[in-house]
Amino acid sequence: MNIEKIIEERTSWLKWKNIAPIREAMERLPAIPDARLQLGDWVTLASERVTSDQTEAIERVAKMMMPWRKGPFDLFGVKIDSEWRSFEKYNLLRPYMDLEGKHVCDVGCNNGYYMFRMLEFSPRSVLGIDPSPLFYSQFDLINRYARAGNLRYEMLGIEHMAGFGEIFDTIFCLGVLYHRSDPVAALKSLKQSLKKGGELFLDTFMIEGEEPVCLVPESTYSKIGNVHFVPTVTALHHWFKKAGFERFEVLKIVKTEPQEQRKTAWITGQSLEDFLDPGNPELTVEGYPAPKRVYVRAYKK
Repeated sequence: MNIEKIIEERTSWLKWKNIAPIREAMERLPAIPDARLQLGDWVTLASERVTSDQTEAIERVAKMMMPWRKGPFDLFGVKIDSEWRSFEKYNLLRPYMDLEGKHVCDVGCNNGYYMFRMLEFSPRSVLGIDPSPLFYSQFDLINRYARAGNLRYEMLGIEHMAGFGEIFDTIFCLGVLYHRSDPVAALKSLKQSLKKGGELFLDTFMIEGEEPVCLVPESTYSKIGNVHFVPTVTALHHWFKKAGFERFEVLKIVKTEPQEQRKTAWITGQSLEDFLDPGNPELTVEGYPAPKRVYVRAYKK
């Protein structure tokens, strides 16, 4: 697999007519030389010299990039209250992270919220991959001012991971596996890009039960059209074994709640409250168990 050729082809997506106006508007944004990045639940850009005209220009471009799914971000006082309060997931995983000096990859990185947060651990590098030109542009907007040189974003998918070779110490794959029609093949692809002994952090939808079985939605799950399998933890463990991982560890099981995923002024369309049965929030609108996620860690042999 020629990764560089794929990257070149994917980058050409930025010329698409629906994304070009955003890219052009971003290039016209003002420079803010004293911009500094502050890390916390809100990823914040701050400056002592920013003007109201400059923040208004940044806000206009940020609104062109809606919807903002992951975050939140504070761009010089422009508060982007994203659909997901992503710090809840990050803070859940944070006690297990040991990233200093390591090569890290965030698969399905969206706009890079977790990538920026990981900088607190001083990783050697963090590569984010996600095929969306919009999310790539959101990342570019933040990093235009954050200037984090050890962060890199490529518009690739999980299927391209094997092409990198065994270079990553740690991989995060959060909220991706249920979108794959062959989850074992996806896990194998992730494993191929890990160094020997490297670790994978993963979360995915799950259902209760001890048997190694899966829910297979007929059409949609929680109004999401590309959810293929929702396994029990036992089934997920078996997938990891088949992919060649060892030391499978369940970190936490969490039900998705409205305080974590909800409508805000920075998204378009529906959110969690619209995906659940209005008469019984323990069920989705399709009648399936309401979304619950399992967080796991496993290692390459």
